[in-house]
Amino acid sequence: MLRLAETSRPDPLPVDDLTQFDAWRDRCRSRLRRLLGPFPERVAPNFEVLEDEPADGYRRQKVVFDSEATMSVPAYLLVPDGGEAERPAVLAVHGHGPGKAAVCGIEPTGAPNGDYALQLVRRGFVVLAPDLRCFGERQDWNPPDHYACDTNLVHAVMAGVSPMSQNLWDLVCCLDVLAAHPLVDPARIGAAGLSYGGTMTLLLAAWDSRVKAAVVSGYFSSWAEAHKVPWNMCGSQVLPGMLGELEHVDLGALIAPRPLLVETGTEDMIFPLPAAETAVGDLIKVYAQLGAERALEHDVFEGDHQWHGARAYPFLERWL
Repeated sequence: MLRLAETSRPDPLPVDDLTQFDAWRDRCRSRLRRLLGPFPERVAPNFEVLEDEPADGYRRQKVVFDSEATMSVPAYLLVPDGGEAERPAVLAVHGHGPGKAAVCGIEPTGAPNGDYALQLVRRGFVVLAPDLRCFGERQDWNPPDHYACDTNLVHAVMAGVSPMSQNLWDLVCCLDVLAAHPLVDPARIGAAGLSYGGTMTLLLAAWDSRVKAAVVSGYFSSWAEAHKVPWNMCGSQVLPGMLGELEHVDLGALIAPRPLLVETGTEDMIFPLPAAETAVGDLIKVYAQLGAERALEHDVFEGDHQWHGARAYPFLERWL
């Protein structure tokens, strides 16, 4: 807490003088690139379908593709039945828990409404749901008293990288896979995620403009506020030196004017409503300055740390 109190923000989002916004955004993009560190060399995805089975109104394919020379990404690809025309697509990013199987409705989600990949394919979207590193099929054995995300952070830091950057790179490769799919319109790709999935959706949409609409659930608030809660953060959600250099609202400003919906539960103790309202309030000014007021929504619902979906699905249908 003492370190947080001494942390200043040398280049915050200029919400009180948005004539400076374009220059600030260029600096923020450069700052984000520096904080992320180096990315690996691009490799051919070598996309493979391992399983292909019919489900209720869609096909569920278990797929795998490469993101690095020595790293592969397992995922489920959900494709609606009917027609060969190009469709909109959504990258569904899971939070902490079982991984891709939960958002696809294969395993219990542990929270209400958590099967958003399944709900999206039932609404006609092609959906790609990958496992992030340390989750699902990508979780290595750990001693029972070790938390996989934190152990992975230790190993990554020794190698000069961060898990957040590694997962961002994997999601960029997921966009490559979706954009290349014959049933996907590459101009209509969105992203959505809860909790850590919200973390990565926000980061991905800020980084890659191919994300044409984003839903960030149970996350958008403030890293400075999260720093005050000892049990709030994990090794997968931090970048070295990020405190004071980058905030959630900054990433939101990099997304603008592309459509963004934020979900916040009134009882979310991890990413609390007051911090979310402050961040969204600042972001509203940016979207207004860019003439895109309708493209930003904040769904505040009665509930805790969970996916809501009531406005998220119509939002994605409207913008994609």
